[in-house]
Amino acid sequence: MSKVVCLGILVADLIAKPVAQFPSKGKLTNVDTMELHTGGCATNTAIDLAKLGEDVGVIGLIGNDAFGSFILNRLKAENVDITGVKHTTQIGTSTSMVFSDPDGERSFLYYPGANGILAEEDIDFSVIERCEILFIAGSLLMPTLDGEPTARLLKRAQKFGKYTILDTAWDASEKWMSAIGPCLPYLDLFMPSIEEAQMLSGKDNVEDMAKVFLTAGTQNVVIKCGAKGCYMENSTEKHYLPAFGVNAIDTNGAGDSFVAGFIAGLANKWDLKRCAEFANAVGAHCVTALGASSGIKSKEEIIIFMENRSNYHDK
Repeated sequence: MSKVVCLGILVADLIAKPVAQFPSKGKLTNVDTMELHTGGCATNTAIDLAKLGEDVGVIGLIGNDAFGSFILNRLKAENVDITGVKHTTQIGTSTSMVFSDPDGERSFLYYPGANGILAEEDIDFSVIERCEILFIAGSLLMPTLDGEPTARLLKRAQKFGKYTILDTAWDASEKWMSAIGPCLPYLDLFMPSIEEAQMLSGKDNVEDMAKVFLTAGTQNVVIKCGAKGCYMENSTEKHYLPAFGVNAIDTNGAGDSFVAGFIAGLANKWDLKRCAEFANAVGAHCVTALGASSGIKSKEEIIIFMENRSNYHDK
């Protein structure tokens, strides 16, 4: 039994760093490192949760190929339950080429692959029945599952007493609220990035953004604000929580690590403010190493890091 289940996109990331500019046609540019890492919101969050000491499983779809085998082997190595991962012969495993610039910001070339055909019939609901927290990871990048199918899944999970969480990705297809809106009434927690929240809500201020989502039905909103930290609000409290300053090497996976930190706090029955503070600290560790999960430490190490930082004590 996994206390947390991460359902969503599974991706193999080929990361090149540093990429100051793309080579012109027919030309070659050297980089210092090029490495294969696990990626995708479900993969990243699950591995981070496992590193934080939580019992976690994954539900998703991969191709019958080397990239799919790589993802499965990495999940198993991190003690993530892969019972809910299915294979398809229709299409390859989702893959990203990640270009990390000298400042740690990244750009992507993304092949949707199996994530693009993940559907309700691929989901083993018995895995969800045995968990406490269901996290939908990578909404807006799963066209067959996004919108009403995800809403049905969340409604069913809540009926079984599960705590439901949903994160979003950047929506190149521009469905935005038409896909997310049906899900909000069945969410205990909605966790978009500030850029995605702006597109979804049509608002520029985080408090106005949160109000849109709360009015639409979610019980709690946490907006990830990158290097500025996060904003959280529900019907009784609101908090701006600053990020922990660190030397950023690679921001790949930072949002997923933040989510993992928050979920770990929920799994340990912490109050929401402490969950958000811990999430900021986990996100800070993520960006200090190349790859989506390489920088994540144990829960105990991250708590010590928080206690040694003045911006944690000063709040």
